[in-house]
Amino acid sequence: MAGNSKRRGAVRKEGTKKGMVVGSGGQRRRALEGKGPTPPAERRPGHPKAAAAKRAAAARRPKVAKRRPGDGETPETVLGRNPVVECLRERVPALSLTITVGSTSDERVAEAVHLAAEAGVPILEVPRGELDRISGGALHQGVALTVPPYEYAHPDELLEIAAETPSPGLIVALDGVTDPRNLGAVVRSVGAFGGHGVVVPQRRSAGMTAVAWRTSAGVAARLPVARATNLTRTLREFATAGYMIAGLDAEGSVGLDEFDLAADPLVLVVGSEGKGLSRLVKETCDVTVSIPMAGPVESLNASVAAGVVLAEVARRRRQAR
Repeated sequence: MAGNSKRRGAVRKEGTKKGMVVGSGGQRRRALEGKGPTPPAERRPGHPKAAAAKRAAAARRPKVAKRRPGDGETPETVLGRNPVVECLRERVPALSLTITVGSTSDERVAEAVHLAAEAGVPILEVPRGELDRISGGALHQGVALTVPPYEYAHPDELLEIAAETPSPGLIVALDGVTDPRNLGAVVRSVGAFGGHGVVVPQRRSAGMTAVAWRTSAGVAARLPVARATNLTRTLREFATAGYMIAGLDAEGSVGLDEFDLAADPLVLVVGSEGKGLSRLVKETCDVTVSIPMAGPVESLNASVAAGVVLAEVARRRRQAR
């Protein structure tokens, strides 16, 4: 055995070689496939040209306006049986309903619980002291509704919505209207007379609080409200898009009866009841419109004035068809 150089148990077949067989052609199970030709630089992940191509493609895509909560706004707490029930009836978005232990014996609280359950709103039952803390000591009557900040549209979104409808665009802008009930009432009128949205300034203006939601009688769930960083600049952009800008003013250049621009794409600007239109906004208007009144009334409530003019605009548009 000493002279035998073969390893015990080794079997050698004739005509075979150790190592890989040259030219296997990928027939083996674990053979690697070729990567193919090198892709262009624009398609190679991590390549500077690929990043530049991605940025260029993003710039070519149409910009879609996104809803956004108001800057710095936090969830709002609505207190009291009647306000909470009214909010839930009008489908105001809610994060949670909080009631005190044993308060469901009250008919209004029970209705609030029922409406919240139907809407899928979480219901929390807490001791009275906890609800006192949540409400900051304000009168809550054993019930509180937490409402998220309203998500405002971008002003450009209103133009996009109007462009998709067969009727001429109709937008209402509020200048210095600070009462949320007026805002809610205007939203309701705009929805009733075929408008496409409402614009409010970001500063010194009422926002879409729970009170505004409630006053809109559910229309705020369907009609977008946009917030403009600079109302004057936004009105100029609307004018560039082909809209006539008409401001309501007691000393208007034309009366409502002679308002022949009603059938055109229109932005109706409503000022505050006390101060009216601000100087810059008034200068931006193509025309100012006054409402003829028979009685000794100096001015109308902002939402009432908007409703009167919107009704006339709707009437003229029906006649123009």
